[in-house]
Amino acid sequence: MRKALEKPRVDRRQLQQIIAGLSEGIILVDPDGSIEWANETALSVHGVDKPAGLGKSAQDYIAAFTLKYRNNHVLTPEQYPVMRVLAGERLHNVIVELAKTDDPAFRRVQRIRSLVLTDEEDEPESLVLVIQDETERFNAEDRFERTFNTNPAPALICRLSDLRYVKVNPGFLQMTGFARDEVLGCSVVEIDVLNEATRREEGLRCLQEGRTISQMEATLQLPDGQAKLVVVAGQPIEVGEEACMLFTFMDLEPRKVAEDALRQSEERFSKAFRLAPVPMAVSSLEGLLLMDVNEAFVETTGYAAEEAVARDPSELQLWADDRMRRKLRETLEAGGSVRNEEVRLRTRNGDILDCLLSAEAVTIHGQRCVLTAIQDITDRKRGEEELVAAIDTVMRDASWFSRSVIEKLAQLRRPEDTQAPAAQLADLTPREREVLGLMCEGTDNAGIARALKLSQNTIRNHIATLYSKIGVHRRSDAIVWARRRGITSYEKAATRHRRLPRT
Repeated sequence: MRKALEKPRVDRRQLQQIIAGLSEGIILVDPDGSIEWANETALSVHGVDKPAGLGKSAQDYIAAFTLKYRNNHVLTPEQYPVMRVLAGERLHNVIVELAKTDDPAFRRVQRIRSLVLTDEEDEPESLVLVIQDETERFNAEDRFERTFNTNPAPALICRLSDLRYVKVNPGFLQMTGFARDEVLGCSVVEIDVLNEATRREEGLRCLQEGRTISQMEATLQLPDGQAKLVVVAGQPIEVGEEACMLFTFMDLEPRKVAEDALRQSEERFSKAFRLAPVPMAVSSLEGLLLMDVNEAFVETTGYAAEEAVARDPSELQLWADDRMRRKLRETLEAGGSVRNEEVRLRTRNGDILDCLLSAEAVTIHGQRCVLTAIQDITDRKRGEEELVAAIDTVMRDASWFSRSVIEKLAQLRRPEDTQAPAAQLADLTPREREVLGLMCEGTDNAGIARALKLSQNTIRNHIATLYSKIGVHRRSDAIVWARRRGITSYEKAATRHRRLPRT
């Protein structure tokens, strides 16, 4: 009688055979809370090899696994999906993150729903947990979330179903001054990212159809009432299985400020270039083709701007020595600069000008050019030549001049000596002048030692002191220095020393 009243045990072998190969994980739970069976997929997503790894009952399962929601809220035993199903609740897409109690490093994200298998009398016969492994998808979404939030480029994500913003990164908030809660949930009408866009209608059609929106300039209205010029583009993406549009932005304000500053700088350069009192020209870096000249250049050379600009220098015949032009061109193209190089230029009427030229490579309107400044020294050179001629005339009979006057006249006659130390013959000792005279005759150190009956070490010391006084480092330079001051031999040096007193 008792056996007749007992409920027959259900044979689930055929059911197990049907669900064993499903891609979804299946766990069968008896209404009394015991875990009856699980397929291979369910075991895999729990990181166990056998059903025993899940536990014999729901309580064993709770002890073996720790579950939490995606917001990191840890589930209480009553909140576990298996307990909610046993309590008669139907589950639809419950997402939990699972970790093994004895192995916290093992983590899986699961999407769980439930089914109830009933008997002929519609009584629960088996409870079914259907599990999908969502780990890879959520890991990808986590990587996207981290990338999206750390990307310095401002970005917004709009859900296409209702055209509302669902994500915003710090770059957009920093660029616009919006707070996060002022953006999320707003529609594209409230924050119009295509406002005053160059191709607004095209952009709106692409947004409605979920197609890529090409880059276009637009004006964002900021919360403080100001506007910001940006470049905006849209790319269709999926976020959490929802079709969305990712908007990215480039702030054009820094570029606009830089362009304004550059324009003002170029305007100041243009004014300074035009009004400069010295001849100036802008040339191409390649070939030194004249691109612009100032008024001083026109006045000095006689060439009008329209005659000089865009003319090949060799055709213009501006350079009296074309070899010098090629040399300067090579120097500038190699990245060097030119400072006070003496050149000769030809004017429009054929006159030759002696000039000092300085040139440097510069960038003007984004193009590499050469800026050249010219100083006309023709009158100065002629004055120097006349002075040298007068000095030559005077020095033909200089017996009545003191030595210091002769040396100063010689220095004026040879301006290249002005950079040398201001040593004079009177600053040398008689012995040093004797050594210098013998050096002018071509006598080596040993010969000087024999002539003066001194040791070679003593001669070397005299020569070192002599070099230091007159500011030279080589024997040839010392001989040139002496000959420019009238010393050509030992005898003359000694005679001059005896005849001319110190001054």
